[in-house]
Amino acid sequence: MTLLIIGLILFLGIHSTRIFFEPVRVWSINTFGAGSWRAIYTVLSVAGLILIVIGFVPAGENADVVWVPPFALLHVSALLMLLSFIFIAAGQLPAGRIKASLRHPMTVGVLVWAVAHLLINGMSHEVLLFGSMLVWSILVLFAALRRDRQMRLAFMAGPVRNDLFAVVIGAAVWAFFVMYAHEWLFGVAPLV
Repeated sequence: MTLLIIGLILFLGIHSTRIFFEPVRVWSINTFGAGSWRAIYTVLSVAGLILIVIGFVPAGENADVVWVPPFALLHVSALLMLLSFIFIAAGQLPAGRIKASLRHPMTVGVLVWAVAHLLINGMSHEVLLFGSMLVWSILVLFAALRRDRQMRLAFMAGPVRNDLFAVVIGAAVWAFFVMYAHEWLFGVAPLV
C-alpha cells in the first residue's frame, strides 16, 4: 500500500499546486522558467503515476473489503465511463457546447471516472485510489470555478461539430478500453 500512497501523494500533490501551493508554483516559474516548471511537473506526474500503477496490485493482496458493490451497478458504471471519455475528449478539442457548459470538462471527466469506479470497486486499495481522485477532482473543480468567477471568464460555445467530434472520439476510445485495453492494462474485463 506504501507505493500506492506515495504515488497518489506525488501525482495529486503536483496536480494540486494551483489550489494549495500557488505561490510556490509562481515562484518556481519566475525563478526557473516555465519550461523547467513543466519539466518538474511532468517528471513528478509520471513518477506518481508509475508508483500508483506499480503499487496498486500489491496493495490488493492485503486489502480489506469496504463494501460489496451490487452487480447492477456495473452497467451504470459503464455508462458513466462513456460520459467520462466524452467529457475528457471535449476538454482536448476546440470549444463546443459541452466544453462551454462544463467549463472544465477534463476535470469533470476525471470526477465522473472516479465515481464510476467507486460504484463497482469496494476493496480498501480501490476506495483509496478512486476516492482520492474523486476528492481531488471536486477540489480542483471548485477552485477552477472560483477562479473563473473572480476573473469573470466567459465560456463561449463553439460549433456543434466540436461536440460531435468529442462524442465520436470519446465513444471510440471508450469502446477500445471496454473491448481490449482495460483488461490488457489492468487485468480486469470491465463488463464481465
